[in-house]
Amino acid sequence: MQYRYKLDEIINTALNEDIGSGDITTLATVDEAKRTEGFFVAKEDGVVCGLPVVSRVFELIDPEIRLEAYFDDGDTVEKGDCIAKVSGPAQGILTGERVALNFLQRLSGIATRTREAVSQVAGTKCAVTDTRKTVPGLRWLDKYAVRTGGGVNHRFNLADGILIKDNHISAAGSIGQAIAKTRSAATHMLKIEVEVENFAQIEEALSCGADVIMLDNMSIEDMTKAVEIINGRAIVEASGNMGERGLSEVARTGVDLISVGALTHSVSAMDISLKFSL
Repeated sequence: MQYRYKLDEIINTALNEDIGSGDITTLATVDEAKRTEGFFVAKEDGVVCGLPVVSRVFELIDPEIRLEAYFDDGDTVEKGDCIAKVSGPAQGILTGERVALNFLQRLSGIATRTREAVSQVAGTKCAVTDTRKTVPGLRWLDKYAVRTGGGVNHRFNLADGILIKDNHISAAGSIGQAIAKTRSAATHMLKIEVEVENFAQIEEALSCGADVIMLDNMSIEDMTKAVEIINGRAIVEASGNMGERGLSEVARTGVDLISVGALTHSVSAMDISLKFSL
């Protein structure tokens, strides 16, 4: 996994939060010389994601701990599959167990949810993308999990792209004024995306040269008509409660992207356990 320094920052924050001044239960019950091995087992079907994170969790706790992965991130696992084996000093494994599982379960849940969404749009030109509705501090990993599941990433942060939404339009005065102001402030490397709610706003965004048009909470019929109006003059993104809609139907309207906040903001963690061998 790239950007090891960023990963270490995230993991160390999680470890400091969980361990506090020390794992008093483990230190009291487990001999320092005790060595053991444990197995990460899938308790439901899904897409595994986060194994490099798990490995790094244990490395930071104790360099003697080793993780042997039986799958790669992005692989599909079935209930009962042994995903990986961890071995080494028992104290360190027990201390890192919860943090390792938290990362593995959440990231696998996101990857699994994304894979399901991507499968719904298979056979169309449409791609599934995420949003900025991520857990604070975990965006880098949340978006990695989306990519692992086959989705694509929307902008990473506010500096990563221009997205003019309803409140920007209200504050600027109009779509035209908002676009004009962003063009004067932005470099030529940045695309301009505009959120629209009706056909009049689509026409205004097109006349002002928007690169991407986000259709917000439109019906299937309106999305179909919007794609016809835009007619290739801009990239078209469907958005708004997409996690609750049939994505295959949305994709068939001809949109290029479907942004699904539910991939990260309300995803269920995949059920995975860590069991020590006797």
